[in-house]
Amino acid sequence: MKLVQKIQFASIILGLAMIGLPLTGCGDDSEGGGAAGMAGDGDGDGDGDGDAGHSGSHGDGDGDGDGDGDGDGDGDGDGDDDGDADPNISSAAADLRVSLDLLLSEHLVLAAKATGAALGGRTDEYEAYGSALTDNGLELGALVGAAYGAEAEGAFNDIWGAHNGFFVQYTTGVATDDTEMQDQAVASLTESYVPDFAELLAGATEIPQADLEELITHHVLTTKDIVDLQAAEDWPGAFDAIRDAFSHMAMIGDPLAAAIAGQFPEDFAGDNTTAPVDFRVALNTLLQEHMYLASFATSAALGGRMEEYEAAGTALTENGTDLGGAVESIYGAEAGAEFNRIWAAHNGFFVDYTVGVATDDMDAQAEAVASLTNTYVPEFSALLAGATGLPLDAVAGLTAAHVLSTKDVVDAQADGDFAMAAELDRESAHHMRSIGDPLSVAIVASMPDKF
Repeated sequence: MKLVQKIQFASIILGLAMIGLPLTGCGDDSEGGGAAGMAGDGDGDGDGDGDAGHSGSHGDGDGDGDGDGDGDGDGDGDGDDDGDADPNISSAAADLRVSLDLLLSEHLVLAAKATGAALGGRTDEYEAYGSALTDNGLELGALVGAAYGAEAEGAFNDIWGAHNGFFVQYTTGVATDDTEMQDQAVASLTESYVPDFAELLAGATEIPQADLEELITHHVLTTKDIVDLQAAEDWPGAFDAIRDAFSHMAMIGDPLAAAIAGQFPEDFAGDNTTAPVDFRVALNTLLQEHMYLASFATSAALGGRMEEYEAAGTALTENGTDLGGAVESIYGAEAGAEFNRIWAAHNGFFVDYTVGVATDDMDAQAEAVASLTNTYVPEFSALLAGATGLPLDAVAGLTAAHVLSTKDVVDAQADGDFAMAAELDRESAHHMRSIGDPLSVAIVASMPDKF
C-alpha cells in the first residue's frame, strides 16, 4: 500500500481501535499495519507490545476487535459472522470513498468561507481560508497520485489550482463590479477547466467524459451562485446554496471512488457502493457539515454580522434535523426526538459560549463549558452507547474532543488569529470522522435489517 493511503487510513484505524471495533480492511496486512498486525496487544500500533491507553480492547489476539477470540468480529465467539454486518463498510474501497467525498465537500465549504471573507473585506480571514483551500487541493491530488501515480497527481494539481484561481478572479470581479472580469472568469471555468478536468478524469477512470462534464459544470455554476448570493448579502439564500453545493460534491466523488476501486482492487478491496457504505458516507458528511456550519455561525456572531449569523444558525439547525432524521429512520421516533433534544441543546451551549467570548463574560463562558462537558457529553454519549453497544467511555472521549476542539476554533476566531482559526476549523471538521466512522460501523452491525 502506498504511503498516502497509509496516512489517510490511519485516522480510521485509530478511531476504530479506540472503541474496540473490527479493523478488517482498514490497514495494510502485508506490513503488519492492518487487521493481522493489530492482534494481541490492543494498542492499535501493530507492534504487539500492549502499549497503555487501549490495552485490553483487542486482547483476544484474533485482530477483529470484538474480544471473543474467534476472528469474525461479531462478538459471539462462534467464528461465524452471522451475516449481520457488511464487511464492505470498513473496507479499503469504502475508506477511499469517504476520504474522497469528504475532501470534495470540504473544498466547497472552504471556498465559500474564502469568498465570503474576500467579499466582506476581511483580508486576513480570506488569506487563511485560501491557504486551507490550497492544502485541501493538495490532499485531493495526493489521493489521485496514490491511485494513478505522480504524473496524474501533477496534472490534477495544475488543473485544480487553476480552477481555484478562476474563482478568485470571479470573486474579485464581483467585488469590484467588473462584469468583464466576471465573464472572463466564467468562460475560463466553463470552457477551459470543465473540459480539461473532465478529460483528465475520464482518461483515468473510463467514466464517460460527457457525464463528468455535466457534474463538474454543475459544481462550477453552484459555486458561482454562492458568490453572487454572498455579494448580495442574501444570507438565507447563500447558506441554502452552500448546503446544496456541499451535498452535490458526493455526486462527483461517488462514481470516481467506485471507478478507482474497480480498477485497483488490490489496493482498494471491497465494494464501496453498498447501502452500509452509503450510510457511512452520509453520516460523515453531515457531521463534517455540522462543524463547518457551526464555525460559519460563530465567526459571523463574533464579527457582528448578525444576518449572516442567523442564516448560518438556521442551516446548522437544519443539518441537526437531518442527523436526527437519520437516527429516527433506524431507531424510531423516540430515539430521534431524544437525539434532537440533546443535539439542539449542545448547539445552544455553543451559542452561549460564543456570546460569553464576544462580551468578555468569563462566567458565561465557564457556565457554557460546564453545560457542554457535564450535561451534553454524558447525555449524548449515553444515547449513542445505549443504541449501538459502543463503550461509553470511548464515545464520551470522542464527544468531549469535539467540544474542546470547537471551543478552540471560537477562541481563535475571537482573537483574530485567522490562520490558526482556519487550521483548527479543518482539524475539528476532520475529527468528526473519528466519530462518524466507528458510529456508522456500530449502527450497521446493531441494526443490519435497516440496511
